[in-house]
Amino acid sequence: MSRNKAKTKVRSAKGRKTASTRWLQRQLNDPYVTKAKEDGYRGRAAYKLFEMNEKLDFLAKDQVIVDLGAAPGGWCQVAGKYGAKIAAIDLLEMDELDNVEFTKMDFMDDDAPDRLKAMLSKYSEDGLADIVMSDMAPNTTGHKQTDHLRIMAVVEAAYYFAREVLKPEGIFIAKVFQGGAQNTLLAQMNKDFDKIKHIKPPASRKESSEQYLVAQGFKG
Repeated sequence: MSRNKAKTKVRSAKGRKTASTRWLQRQLNDPYVTKAKEDGYRGRAAYKLFEMNEKLDFLAKDQVIVDLGAAPGGWCQVAGKYGAKIAAIDLLEMDELDNVEFTKMDFMDDDAPDRLKAMLSKYSEDGLADIVMSDMAPNTTGHKQTDHLRIMAVVEAAYYFAREVLKPEGIFIAKVFQGGAQNTLLAQMNKDFDKIKHIKPPASRKESSEQYLVAQGFKG
């Protein structure tokens, strides 16, 4: 995606941290942010799912999907274009969307999996999902090893939940950051799925270490 547009400079304001100024300047000059506004998406993250689907073609009509870390709703919007019914969860509030049932809750809470399963039962007779997708990421500390452990704890929790609710041939998608899933988890995934790919969609910022794991063909 390229746009011949002069970059907007943001001056540091009194009381605004340098990091905040950099973030604001990056937002104002980000073509994906601009395109999201033009296309009616709630954020640039929508294009990450769109681009992954363009590459692997996993979204289809009338799927039942679980969206972990859904707010503000960009991934729900993309899946919704295919007529998906979505059970969504996030710590942050999310405005309503058609065919999306949302609960404001921390997925890492003990009660969250059962809450999501109850939501799924409204959309699916067998209470199972075609896709479990996660754009969740824990708050970082700046300590590389600690942050990696936190990230992997979230990915593992999402994965073991997915194993409980996915239909045969189902799909699991998760943000895993640089290095991908750890070997032990990846070994388990290779037993549970037909194929696994790590993808960094073009909509992911170049300076970001994020990438996504897409596991297809759940063996049940």
